[in-house]
Amino acid sequence: MATATDGEIELIRAFVRQLTSRYDRGYWVQRAEAGQDVEEMWQELAAAGFLGVTVPEEYGGSGLSMQRLAVLMEELGNHGVPLLFLVVSTAMGCIPIAKYGTEEQKRRYLPAMAEGRERFCFAITEPDAGSNSFRIKTRARRDGDDYLLTGQKAFISGADRAQHMLVVVRTSPADAVSDKREGMSLLIVDTAAPGVTLNRMDTRLLMPEKQFEIFFDDVRVPRANLVGEEGRGLRAIFDALNPERIVGAAMGVGIGRYALSKAVEYAKTRRVFGVPIGAHQGLAHPMAEARTHLELAALMAHHAARVFDEGGEAGPYANMAKFAAGEAAIEAVDLAMQVHGGSGFTGEVDLITLWPVARLLRTAPVSREMILNYIGEHVLGLPRSY
Repeated sequence: MATATDGEIELIRAFVRQLTSRYDRGYWVQRAEAGQDVEEMWQELAAAGFLGVTVPEEYGGSGLSMQRLAVLMEELGNHGVPLLFLVVSTAMGCIPIAKYGTEEQKRRYLPAMAEGRERFCFAITEPDAGSNSFRIKTRARRDGDDYLLTGQKAFISGADRAQHMLVVVRTSPADAVSDKREGMSLLIVDTAAPGVTLNRMDTRLLMPEKQFEIFFDDVRVPRANLVGEEGRGLRAIFDALNPERIVGAAMGVGIGRYALSKAVEYAKTRRVFGVPIGAHQGLAHPMAEARTHLELAALMAHHAARVFDEGGEAGPYANMAKFAAGEAAIEAVDLAMQVHGGSGFTGEVDLITLWPVARLLRTAPVSREMILNYIGEHVLGLPRSY
């Protein structure tokens, strides 16, 4: 996979600036408040080829590039229109199939995803397993040429917009294998298949994407829908989760920049005691620190994307990027609200709507505590703590 050039990156940013001049923050908020998706934006992204940035060229995409997708997500965030489902379908849906799918799977699904005709969600989280994904209970047992799928998933983003889902299952129970990493598999499941039930969850986030619980009641899935090897799906799973962390970090950077830009503009024009409030170091210094932390997070996210594209071990950098961006986004949004004072809580200023999204990044898709556990064990070489 070729490294994205400066020219390509600028073309992506220019496209997003043009796109968000028509589908701006006001459009995004209006759709989110109405419980509607942003289909017009999605189709324009498809028409411009941006839904194919993680699809190899031979299947109708522009080449599997996390760098390009990270820039796209960052720039959308810069303009206050983060698209969470773009992370889910384009990164988590496309990449496992592109890297581990059969030739038939690639030809069946990848062109349709690149063209925006079909979409995927990714189903791994379970109510009882939480951060311990090795203890998931959703089970796929063989039945002739099929699997029978039973279990439950939770916090599945955009399941109502997806025609298919990549479902992480156990084809062997955790207590039946000597290594907890064994016995995990990845299946393509149609969201409208008999036995699949979607229940919308009551999450209080202002986003166009909704969250769902999904129940599987003896859902029949052809064995041809297995992605990779049965019981050895961990690599394919993490090749979906690391991109989620990278692109989620890029989104966090963009959200933070958007909030901070509003604070800076306000601090230049709001005058108290005869001078702009931005002239006071009590505000100028925290804003300068917040911008520094955002740019450091951006550099880590871009580095993680480049390592992933080059086939290196991206896990440490993906986790560090996600940690840094989550903290920087919260810092920037909180500071922007403080700079605006009481008006920071009003709908007119539209900062309070960013707080839940920024705060989410500290918890999901992986909590800051689990990231620190990972860094302690896999980067520093410390004894495992859990």
